[in-house]
Amino acid sequence: MSLIVQKYGGSSVQDAESIKRVARRIVDTKKAGNQVVVVVSAMGDTTDDLLDLAADISSHPPLREMDILLSSGERMSMALLAMAIHELGETAQSFTGSQAGMITDAIHGKARIIEVSPKRVQAAVDEGHVGIVAGFQGMSRESKDITTMGRGGSDTTAVALAAALNADVCEIYTDVDGVFTADPRVVRTARKIDTISSEDMLEMAAAGTKVLHLRSVEYARRFGVKLHVRSSFSEKEGTWVIPDESDKVTIKEGEPLEQPIISGIAHDSSEGKLTITGVPDVPGKAAEIFNRIAEASINIDMIVQDVSMETQTTNISFTLPGADGEKAQRILLENKESIGFQNLDFVPQVGKVSLVGGGMRNHPGVSARFFTALRDAGINIGLISTSEIRVSVITDVELLDKAVQAIHTAFELDSDEEAKVYAGTGR
Repeated sequence: MSLIVQKYGGSSVQDAESIKRVARRIVDTKKAGNQVVVVVSAMGDTTDDLLDLAADISSHPPLREMDILLSSGERMSMALLAMAIHELGETAQSFTGSQAGMITDAIHGKARIIEVSPKRVQAAVDEGHVGIVAGFQGMSRESKDITTMGRGGSDTTAVALAAALNADVCEIYTDVDGVFTADPRVVRTARKIDTISSEDMLEMAAAGTKVLHLRSVEYARRFGVKLHVRSSFSEKEGTWVIPDESDKVTIKEGEPLEQPIISGIAHDSSEGKLTITGVPDVPGKAAEIFNRIAEASINIDMIVQDVSMETQTTNISFTLPGADGEKAQRILLENKESIGFQNLDFVPQVGKVSLVGGGMRNHPGVSARFFTALRDAGINIGLISTSEIRVSVITDVELLDKAVQAIHTAFELDSDEEAKVYAGTGR
């Protein structure tokens, strides 16, 4: 017998007929010999309607009252879905976020999960019921108030429950057949991805892919939860998001469950920085520059562009292997007239330091601590590059070791024992 957590979004439960269709799918899953826990979002546009209603009442509604108001949408869905399941001859018990043991911090509107203790849900499932949980909400142990989790809260609820219940899979039901190579609403010829790693899904979610919210993917990766993204409107196989077992972490008692996974600090002193100034701010100039660089088989790392509204020109800076600096300058100077830039400036050696780990984009405190550590060490920043799993900066190569040490200490990565280097290179 497998334990399956299913999450249904607002489009899947938008009206009575949709709720009945979802109920039939849930009952079929249970009759196939599985235990089932379901997380539901508010019906259709209910959350937007509640926001509009609040705006008609107050221009600055208290955040505490907004959370109580908005949490009612998911409660309505869970109760109606439980009724629909009873009509089909199965039994179901519905639970609010707080009843399901979703404990959060006290930040209204964007609460983060501190602890998940789904004892009542587990008991209901063990007794043969379908457990239905209201997504998007929890309760603050500190204030005893209802909280909501903000965007993607129902996805995150489902993944958190799957992790706490040790579920075999967490199925995220939506209105498309899975994760596609592009948004199928925009690119009709987009291809469905059958399997994708948690790391790649993190990058796609961070870049704007909406089928899975960033927080839920981050949580699934952190706790090794296997995700299956599929449509509630068809029986087709969806997209499997497979976590790497090496990414799973052990949480110390008292630590919040939602937090970034800091893996370590990486640094590199082999790169140079080339800046092209006075480039005409018209379409195609960046393409021309980087096509010329690519034709010479030169790899590019970080790129930053800034535009002057007064001169209608732009400056483009990028890093590349220091050994390729002279070649890159020669190629660009040979094409100066075509490109139309004014000057080149090349620094043959710069230092790059990177903080690596999951959850960089979704935890504002990470960037603040990173840059504060550099400021306190008196280190100036040349370029910044970020992704979901990395924050990198360029600084003077003479200050690179100092930067690495400052960031390492700031993120409490220091060990009580000195590491041994036996040969000298670390390779």
